[in-house]
Parts: sequence; C-alpha cells; structure tokens
Amino acid sequence: MMVISFLAAVTLIRHLSRDITPNPQFITNAALYSLITGVVGARLFYVVHHFDQFQGQGTLALFAVWHGGLELLGGVIPAIMVIFLYMLYHKLPVRPYFDILAIGLMLALAFGRIGCFLNGCCFGKPANLPWAVRFPYGSFAYRSQVEPDPDRHRAQPYVELPEDFFTYGYCGDLSVKILKSYKELTSRQKEMLKETDRQRSLAVHPTQLYESAGGAVLCVVLYLLWRRTRNGANAKSTSKVLTRPGCIFSLMFVLYGILRFFIELLRDDNPFEFDGMTISQIISIGLISAGLILMIIFHRMAVSPRTR
Repeated sequence: MMVISFLAAVTLIRHLSRDITPNPQFITNAALYSLITGVVGARLFYVVHHFDQFQGQGTLALFAVWHGGLELLGGVIPAIMVIFLYMLYHKLPVRPYFDILAIGLMLALAFGRIGCFLNGCCFGKPANLPWAVRFPYGSFAYRSQVEPDPDRHRAQPYVELPEDFFTYGYCGDLSVKILKSYKELTSRQKEMLKETDRQRSLAVHPTQLYESAGGAVLCVVLYLLWRRTRNGANAKSTSKVLTRPGCIFSLMFVLYGILRFFIELLRDDNPFEFDGMTISQIISIGLISAGLILMIIFHRMAVSPRTR
C-alpha cells in the first residue's frame, strides 16, 4: 500500500504540475528522493520513540521496516524539506509546486493508512459500534489489550489471559512478559480461546480507515481550492484569502493537524508524552500553528508570473 500510495501521488502531482515545470522528470526525481528520506525519517522517528522495544534484538531489528514500525509525521516533515531543497537547486517555483504537493500527500495518506489497517498498527480504542473491527490473536491490538500499558496510564489489561499464555524475555536488562505466538499454544489453550471468544481482540475503532477517509476528503477539498487559485490567478483575485501561491500547502498543515489531533483521541497505541497528549498531538499543534503562520506570510508575499 505504501508503493501504491507513492505511485498514486506521483501520478497526480505530475498531472497537476504539467504547467509549472518544463520537465516532468523533475517531479519524479523529487518524489523518489522524498520517498527515501520519508521512509528513513519515519523509521528513525519510530525507533527513537519506541527504543525500548529494540533493546537486545540486534542491529538488524532497527532496519526491519517489513515488520512494521513507521511513524507518518516523522517521515513527512524531512521529506518536505528535501523537496524544498530540490526545488531551490533546480530553480523551480516552490510555492505553486508545494500547493500541488499538498494534494498529492493527502492522496498518499488515503492509500497508506489502508496499509496500516491491513498491518494492524495504529489501532483504536475498544468501541461498541457496528463498524468496529476485531484483530486476530497476536496482533498489535490484541497484545495491547492483554497486557498492561503504563505508557498510556493503564495498569490492568482490558482482557485477562491465564499466565501460561505468556513467556518471559528480556528488554535490555529488564525481564518482560511476552504473549506466546499462536503456534506455541497447546490444543487445550487454543480451545479455551475459542470457547471464551478470545481468539480475536475486543472490537476497536478502525482509526486507520478514519484517517484514510479523512485524507481522501482533504485531497478533494484541497484540489477544489487549488482549482480556484488557478482559475483566479490574476492580481485582483489573488488578494482574496487562499488564492496566493503556497496557501493551499499551508492549509494542508492546518487541516491535517486538526484531523490527526482528534484521531489520536480515538487511537490506543501511542504512549502519552505530555499532559495526557501523545507526541502526534503535540506535533499536530505545531503543524496547525506553522500552517497559520505560513498562510499569513504567503498571503502577503508578492505574486510574480513565475509563481502563478
């Protein structure tokens, strides 16, 4: 899904930017550089954020992205910086391209979060809703629910399992309780799970799909606003709000920051960092603030034929 999201975003960006760049290959090159930077940044952010999970697992575990473990905001921000430097180096119009980039990023988000749903990460809190989902034994959501989570101020698990369902391992110098894999369970234990309906997790909010839908909606909204700026690209109309180059990109920060902040209220995976907020909520507040500041700056900047 990450590959699909990348291809979809690049295709859309190339199509929308055909009037502002002499060579579409520039767009593809910038996207490839940003993809590499984004994956490295997302992995680095995750490793730093959850470093205790990697203690005692060897160096290879730090790079094993095929097992999951990417944090979106940790990848997007450095990727944007790389694209910015690339645009400056090739003397391309930065603000108009970034407006188009914002639309592509939201399309990538819509596809990418489906991958999170299929992987089972980024799961939500237990919910009694018709569309709530249950993940299988051993999934991220399942393990979270059968173990205490002091990082989220949860001293007791949601679901109690007998002690023989766990084994013990080491996280650094600390002995930790680890849920056994399904293959390690005895026939009696598997039957017990079936009889007590514990083969799957409690039903949870599909927060991955919430964010995927939100990304699709934001993609459409930003595209329609971008069309408005293109159709009104003259000195008189660019005095209106959100018609200056760069304002669509700024608006993406604001809208996505709001979306992510509230989705974090429904998620049940990220640890609390400060005053009951997750790191993603703190970053979201920063994104909203940065978006508003950039919007004011871009609205006051002059519009030249090159940036239209």
